[in-house]
Amino acid sequence: MVRLDEKGRLRIPTKLRETLQQNFTDGLILAAGPRWLDAYPPEVWEVLEEKIMAKAGLHEDYRALIRYYIASGVESEIDKHGRILIPSLHRERAKIQQEVLVVGSLDHIEIWDMGHWRDYDKWAENNFERLSKEAFY
Repeated sequence: MVRLDEKGRLRIPTKLRETLQQNFTDGLILAAGPRWLDAYPPEVWEVLEEKIMAKAGLHEDYRALIRYYIASGVESEIDKHGRILIPSLHRERAKIQQEVLVVGSLDHIEIWDMGHWRDYDKWAENNFERLSKEAFY
């Protein structure tokens, strides 16, 4: 768990920051979901945009996803102290307060408000057997 400072900056944990710096361009693209933020390396974000754009003309749901999620994407530079600024609009949409959890999620980072994470973690624990069977077997 980490805390946002008074300006809404988040210190990226050292291990995650080092992995990002070794493998990707500096900075992250922040996109706001309804309960958490996703932080993508720019190279991964570009691939995500291309995948969604390829499907955008096929269905209104893809266009809605572009308007809600992709359009929320903003670049956030990692400063010399290893922090990123999370814009207030993103904090509001994801309902992020002061205490957050930074979760590595394969090709990106998720930033959760601790209260929302606890709710999600309880749900995932209760559904782990079903989820793991579907994912691993």
